Amino acid sequence: MNLVEKILARASGRAKVSPGEVVVANVDTLLLHDLSGYLTSKVFEEEVGLPMRYPERVVMVFDHHFSPPTEERARILEANRAFARRHGAHLFDCGSGNIHHVGVRNGFVRPGTVVVGSDSHTPVHGTLGCFATGLGNNSHAGMVMPFGKAWFRVPETIRIELSGRLRPGTTPRDVALYLTGEIGEGGAVYKALAFTGELIDGLEVWDRWLFPLITIDVGAKCAFVEPDEKTVAFVRSMTGEPFEAVGSDSADECEAIWEHDVSELEPQVAASPTLGNVGPVSAFAGRAIQWAELGGHGGGRIEDLRMAADVLRGRHLAAGVKFNVVPSSREVFTEACREGLVEDLHLAGCTWFPPSTGSNQAINMGALADTEAMVSTHARNFPGRNGSAKAMMYLGSAATVAASALRGQISDPREFLS
Repeated sequence: MNLVEKILARASGRAKVSPGEVVVANVDTLLLHDLSGYLTSKVFEEEVGLPMRYPERVVMVFDHHFSPPTEERARILEANRAFARRHGAHLFDCGSGNIHHVGVRNGFVRPGTVVVGSDSHTPVHGTLGCFATGLGNNSHAGMVMPFGKAWFRVPETIRIELSGRLRPGTTPRDVALYLTGEIGEGGAVYKALAFTGELIDGLEVWDRWLFPLITIDVGAKCAFVEPDEKTVAFVRSMTGEPFEAVGSDSADECEAIWEHDVSELEPQVAASPTLGNVGPVSAFAGRAIQWAELGGHGGGRIEDLRMAADVLRGRHLAAGVKFNVVPSSREVFTEACREGLVEDLHLAGCTWFPPSTGSNQAINMGALADTEAMVSTHARNFPGRNGSAKAMMYLGSAATVAASALRGQISDPREFLS
């Protein structure tokens, strides 16, 4: 069996499972943010009405309403706090960081486990060698909370083998954007994606993170990276809780193998209206932007802040450009302070925001008028995602975001990197 099949077999008390079978599996962690948590809590208490079986496995993170702009939004957070207190669930309040980063940094995601969440990017946790996927709020309220279980159809697996050495200025985020375009939106419906190859092997964990992040955008059910020494050391640095990393028995246990050599890949940009509208930065160069942002589920890492600082240090944003910097966690902000990155980016003209998910859905910040455009490290660029449906959303690496902010238009970061 491969990694996903082994995890689902063990979690469902079976010796073996095969693709296509339906299993009822024990859930190790349920991740909720303030929006999904509120909806789930209402269904759980008003319609299900059972005790929460394993409150210690339920985690709620306030990362969307990190600074409620209205009384109505503030009431939602108060209701969430009361719900967590009543049932004994874990609560990470405003300013703690992005839901997925908080989950990892506080030891709730470990190899060999089953992780579910309402956020569609929950499969990103397959980076650590677990089975992770998104479920609907009613599934959490009706099965996970009262019984600690959920049902799944075991997915077929596709291995994505990445080879080659990245050129200077091209980053793992560029490869992930490229793959979204190559696979296509809906190109891997209900599959498990196994990211492997010499490129993945050579990356540190937070850069591997960018690959399972695209899972839902190509229609897949889950994704994973086979755990290795880097994975184990990373998780042990986050938690003292025990875990057992499992791996696939054979690389051949998959439906198909898709091979990509990324040696010649240039920096990439995805432009509205879809994530699949991806091309080299040269195809979009010169398009005006008024906003830039480091943040979202794939951005705001210390790696992103360092990359942006390398471009911006000693320079200043173009006139009329606003640059939001949103750390993914409090730990990242602490490290940015220690390394002098806070000052570097501040002096370049950037504005720092609390650790959160940033302008995701423009709940607290980042709403665009119909004449504006933003370039960011976010995971989504749908029309209306951040304000007006006519506004343009461009996605790129932190280096591309910073370079574009310097020029006031989509720009190739290689111009600014020595």
